[in-house]
Amino acid sequence: MSNWVVILMLGVSLFMGFMGLIAFLWGLKNGQFEDKEKMMQGVLFDSTQDLNNSIKQSKKDRT
Repeated sequence: MSNWVVILMLGVSLFMGFMGLIAFLWGLKNGQFEDKEKMMQGVLFDSTQDLNNSIKQSKKDRT
């Protein structure tokens, strides 16, 4: 394998890592990971149907 292939692979991997970091930081800034209420309700209910009903009810309560 020649040097230019290694340099190209290194450059592409650094670029992809940088883009992943940017996407992660964007998600943090826009609140993509702030769904603590749903996760805490998941502990309280037995089935996914119960959890979905609870989410619908909480959305109705907010409006």
